[in-house]
Amino acid sequence: MENIDKKVDDKLKSFDDEKKEDILANFEHFKQYLSSKVEMGEKLGLSEERLAQITEKVANYLAKNEDPKNREEYLLQELWKVGEKEEQHMLAHMLLRLVKKE
Repeated sequence: MENIDKKVDDKLKSFDDEKKEDILANFEHFKQYLSSKVEMGEKLGLSEERLAQITEKVANYLAKNEDPKNREEYLLQELWKVGEKEEQHMLAHMLLRLVKKE
């Protein structure tokens, strides 16, 4: 599983700025992108718990390194910043459920 963490870290560091802007510019694009990555993780056999841990890692990165591009992202970032670790973990699970229902 550490290999997956390394891949996530590497992907976050090397993400193409133009593609990142396209994904983050519209909340629907963001949800579609996250949904496709969740689906890929499920095909690899990752549990919902493991997917939530990876979602937390991505959310931490976005909260620290990216300005929100829309109201939804702003709200998520603010909730993330004020949340305790346990609350952030639950929010990660909620994000997973949100994109799975799409």
